[in-house]
Amino acid sequence: MVTMQKITTNLWFNDQAVEAVKFYTSVFKNSKIGKTTRYGKAGFEFHHKPEGTPMTIEFEIEGQKFVALNGGSEFKFNEAVSFIVNCDTQEEIDYYWSKLEVNGDPNAQMCGWLKDQFGVSWQVVPSSLSSILCDPEKAELVMTALFTMKKPDIAALHQAYKGKTTAIA
Repeated sequence: MVTMQKITTNLWFNDQAVEAVKFYTSVFKNSKIGKTTRYGKAGFEFHHKPEGTPMTIEFEIEGQKFVALNGGSEFKFNEAVSFIVNCDTQEEIDYYWSKLEVNGDPNAQMCGWLKDQFGVSWQVVPSSLSSILCDPEKAELVMTALFTMKKPDIAALHQAYKGKTTAIA
C-alpha cells in the first residue's frame, strides 16, 4: 500500500501546468516529476480542454509534493499564499532569486518576496532568519534592516543583529 502525503499543495494554472512543472523541477535540484492525468471527453462543457490535454501533473520539490492543474482562467495566484525558500548561504539566495525572479522584476517586494513568471509568490530568505528574530530587542534591528532590502543580504542582517548598521542598498 502506497502512503500518500496527507496534505498536498495544488497549484491552479490556466494552461501552463506542464511548463511550470518543468520550470520548477529545473530550478530545484532535488525534484522530480510524477504522474500526469489527462482530460477526456467527460466534462468538456465545463473545462473546455481538448481530449488528451494534461489535466494534473504530480511533482516533488525538496520532499514536498505538489500537483499542477491546468484548470482554466477562473483563478489567479496572489500574495496571500507564498512558498518560502530557506537558504543557508548568500550564494543560495542569489541562485534562487535569479531563477525565480522575472527579469529584474520591479514588483519584487521587500523582505525577499518575489513573483515568478507564472505569478506564484516566493519568499527567498536566510535559514537563520527565524533564529535571529527570537530576541525581541535584536529583532527590531534585524527587521529594520530587512525592510530596506528586496533580496536579503545575510551579512547585513547578521551585522544588524550584532547592533552594527551599515548603509544597505
